[in-house]
Order: sequence, then C-alpha cells, then structure tokens
Amino acid sequence: MPARSLLIAAGLFATSGIAAPTIDPQFGDHAVIQRGKPVVLSGTAAPGERLTVSFAGLTRTITGGTDGRWREQFPARAAGGPLTIRVSGPDGSATANDIAIGDVWLCSGQSNMEYPLFRALGYEATKAADDPDLRLMKVPHQVADTVQSSFKDPPVWKVSSPDAGANFSAACYFMVHQLRESEKVPIGAIDDSWGATPIRQWMDEASVRAGGEGAAADLVDLYRTDAPRALSAFGENWATWWRGQTGDRNGQEPWHASDRLAWKPVPKIDYWDAWGPEWKSFDGAVWFRRRVTLTPAQAAKGATLSLGVIDDMDQTWVNGVPVGGTNDWAAQRVYPVPAGVLRPGMNEIMIYVRDNGGPGGFAGPPGKVNLSLTGGEVLSLPQGWQYSVIDKRIGSPPMPPWTGVASVSKIYNAMIAPFGSLELTGVAWYQGEADVGVPGYDRRLAAWMADWRKQFRDPQLPFLIVGLAGWGKPTSKPVESGWAALINEQRAAVQRDPRAALVSAIDLGNPTDIHPSDKQRVGQRLALAAEQLVYRDPAGRVGPLPISAARAGNNIVVRFTKPLQTLSGSSAISFELCGATPPSCRFADARVQGNAVTLASDGHPVTRVRYAWADYPLVNLYDDDLLPAPVFELPVQ
Repeated sequence: MPARSLLIAAGLFATSGIAAPTIDPQFGDHAVIQRGKPVVLSGTAAPGERLTVSFAGLTRTITGGTDGRWREQFPARAAGGPLTIRVSGPDGSATANDIAIGDVWLCSGQSNMEYPLFRALGYEATKAADDPDLRLMKVPHQVADTVQSSFKDPPVWKVSSPDAGANFSAACYFMVHQLRESEKVPIGAIDDSWGATPIRQWMDEASVRAGGEGAAADLVDLYRTDAPRALSAFGENWATWWRGQTGDRNGQEPWHASDRLAWKPVPKIDYWDAWGPEWKSFDGAVWFRRRVTLTPAQAAKGATLSLGVIDDMDQTWVNGVPVGGTNDWAAQRVYPVPAGVLRPGMNEIMIYVRDNGGPGGFAGPPGKVNLSLTGGEVLSLPQGWQYSVIDKRIGSPPMPPWTGVASVSKIYNAMIAPFGSLELTGVAWYQGEADVGVPGYDRRLAAWMADWRKQFRDPQLPFLIVGLAGWGKPTSKPVESGWAALINEQRAAVQRDPRAALVSAIDLGNPTDIHPSDKQRVGQRLALAAEQLVYRDPAGRVGPLPISAARAGNNIVVRFTKPLQTLSGSSAISFELCGATPPSCRFADARVQGNAVTLASDGHPVTRVRYAWADYPLVNLYDDDLLPAPVFELPVQ
C-alpha cells in the first residue's frame, strides 16, 4: 500500500477508536427511566457522526453534536419494561439492557444521607431486598473546577439485593423500599451524597451568589487568576473570625504573637490519637509551631512548604502570612511560599489544626514534612514542633472556598451536572450539618432548589428536606443553638415553597453521635411525605408546621397546620417565651388543644416564641400521625 494510503488508513482507524458511541451511565444496564415524561436519552459520539438510536421499538437517525455528545427524545411511556437502548454508528455501537420505566428518586446531601445501610439500626433484619424492580445507583465521589457533561468515574445501576444495597444510603433505601410497596411501579434510587459538605458544593456558582455567598464565589474567581491575593483576602476573613471568637487585638493573634500561648513539645508527627491515652478521644483544635533559621541566601528564595496529611482541616501561616488551608482529612498539604515571605534568621511556621471526629491531627508522615527552597535545597522538618491546645469554646472556623469539601460548586460540577436534564420524580435531601453557624441557610436552600429545578428542567420538581436530628449535650435551661437556628431556617425555606416538604428528625438523634443509626424511621417519614406531596396518596403524611404566634389576652397562642397531641404528659415541653435578647428566653407552660398550643404568660416581655431550641432538645409534641413538630422560632404578632 502506498505511504499516503497507509497514513489515511491509520487516521481512519484512530478516528474510529475515538468515535465509538456510548450511552450515558444514567441510561445504562438496569436503569430506571422516569414514567409519564418524555424520554431524553444521551451519550457521546464523534462530532458529525451519523447515528441510529433505538428504544422501545422506535428508531431514529441523528447526528453527533459538535460538542461530542448525542441527545434524542422519545415519547413518554407508562411504567413497565424490560426495554433495550441501542446506539450504532459507523465505528461501533453500544447497548443498555434491562431498562425499566418507573419513578426515579435522587437522594443527596452529606454524611447522614451517605450513611450506609449496613451500619443502620437493625441491619440484619432490614438488609436490602432482592427486588428486580428496585434499582440502585451510587455516584462515586469526584470533583471538577468546571461544569462537566460526563462523569469522570461513571456510576452504574444495580438491581436491589443484600450485596448491592449494603453500601447504599440507608435513609434513601428505606424511603424507596416503602414507595415500592405503596406505588407498585419500578423505582430507581440514586445515592449522590458526600459527608461534611456544605450546600454551596451542590449548586452552580450563579446559585451560590443567589444564595448570598457571592463573596465566596468571588474568592474562587480571584484564586483562579491570583492565588496569593486570594490567600491574603481569605486570611483576613479568617483573622476576623478569630478575633471575634477570642477578643484578640489586631497583631496579637497567635500567628503574629505566638509566645503569648503555652507550648509543649509535639511527641511525634502522627495522628494525635497516638500521642497517649488522654488523646484517644480528643476532638477539637490545636496550634502547631515550628521555627526555622535561614541564611540570607536561603531567605531570598521562594519555597514550598510540605506538611503531609492533616486531619481534618488546617490554616497555615509563614511569618504571619497565610500560605494555605484545606478541609480534607486525606489530602497532602503542599503550599507555595512566595518570594519575600521568608527572612534571614528566625522564621515561624504556624498551623491551626482542627479535627471534628475520629482520628485527627498533624499526621504527616514525618518524611513528608519539609521546606523545599527554590533551586532544590530541601530542609527536613520532622522534629522540633510544638503544640498548644485551643479552648473548645472557640467554634469551627471558615474554610477557603477553592479547596476541600467546603469549596464552591466542585461537587455540583462533577456529580450533578453530568446528569443533564434527567427526568426525576423528586429529590430527598439530608444536609445542613456543615452549614451550622453560617446564617442564611434558608436563602441558600431556596437558591439550591431553584438551581436543581433549572438543572433538571422541571420548575415543579418536588423536594423532601430532612430537618436535622438532635445532636449535642442536653440542657436544663434555654440556650442559644446554631443547630436549632439552622433547622429553623430549613423550616422557613420549606414553608415558602409549595413543592417542598419538611421531614423532621429532631427526635431521632443521638446526643453523642452526629450520625444517628435510626435511618429506618427517617426513610419511612420521607416515604410518607412523598406519598402526600408527590403521589397525592391519602395515606401520605407530612408533620405539623407552625403557622403563627399571636397574643390572646395574657397568653400566647401558637397555631399549627394539624391537630396535635403530647406524649408522656399533659403539657408540651421545650417551649420558650423570649424578649428581644438571648438571655430573655425562659421555658413556658404549654397546653395543647386541637391545632393550637397556648403558652401561659409569665408577666415578662414577649416578642418571640421558640420551640425545641437546643442542640439536643427533649420533645413530646406530635401530631396524630406521631410525626414530631419541628424546631422553630416565630415572632409574636
């Protein structure tokens, strides 16, 4: 064969290797496709390639788009199956078998949604059933800096079985298992969740701005073009938070005046659980300090500071200049130190380290801890570190929005956007723990729901929002609670949205475990809410919600959406009457009659009513369906 012909043939073979069409994983083997809505299938193909797409006895001829994607719409279908999808082109074909038509539920959020079935209370009696019409998909963790059209690590559908369900979301499984029994149609459930993630990770950047976190999105934009300026700007945000928590004056913070702290030698670079028995159960924050002496020649250079692994989060300074920070328990910390930061003589590295649970600390290992100077000289720093424990009354700090689980939109880009406009029945959402202490969750939740309705091209997409379960120390007197404040904001957002329902889990918590194991009742309550909001089933139920608090003579009357009852007593506990300031709140005598609760006046000023306002409140107010009243605060009219 002539050389020119060989080159042409080689080019054709190379093209055919690239051009073989594929079917997106959400439509792969064992998929469930939403009933009653147009079926929009998609996948990849070479731009301009002529394709034949077959589904449910219909065949269409289409052309691959200039973006390397194909997309074709077929008529809506009633529940049923099995069906086959096939796409063929000149360079190959792809087939998806055992396709069912039914309902598709997307379950998302952080660790309490991710909590696997095998860890749930009563697992041995509640293992996933062998059910050919229940299909499960778990999306692998992945992130991206920009919106993706396909999954880097594709998820797969599995037919429900004990093995397929073991690592699937327990709350989601229990919900769809109950819906399979009530609705009698195939159901596909997607577990798309990631522990410790704030809501801003789950929406696009425009929605982050709409939700009130435009400053975080602006920092991400700045970091893309000028990382040192972004680090400096975030460092000032962090410093403002620290000064607000501690009362330190500007210039007297630990990264500027470390000798004000009491220091002890670090036993070894390792998880602090290995430092001794007293550290085994330590969860909290610690300062680390290391001083390094440099020559004038060394100090004139730029450098890279390598710290190994820090579990969970850090914020790091060199000579008082912020150089990095990450919220990721497994990530290697490698931070550039710009020229001009180092100086001749003594230099100081300061690291704030916080662990929120499980093993934590400055894990290293020692061999990874060093200062690498421009030009190749490496100063090993495995020893000589000191530590100082931080008062536990100081809360959790802000985290940089461009890195780790607290970043902006990276999970949305990689784990939500690739679904395209996938048709859904609804969304179950269990998230909020990572947003505690950040006011405005109701605005963020509303922006997130609007974003996903736009993503999935359904302005009426229903959302089931799980109110956080109680977690923390029980209290015998009224207290301020960021946990309660967030649940109240969940409630407020839901009550403003006619296509959302609140599923309260306030009574299902554990005071010592942020991950309570009773996910079966969470799933059952989600199913009851779905039956009412989505399926209009008379058996469906949502819990009682407060409507108003108004004066009635000398008393205050709180009205609810449903009749109420008290359990284990004639009075409802955990109600508070409050004036304008936090110290003014006091417990109130509360009596239930029908859908109203009357709070007896105590003669002191009242502007607000609160209920269950604590990290772990004790509650006994339920409706006649044994669904609990949620945490709330209302102004008195």
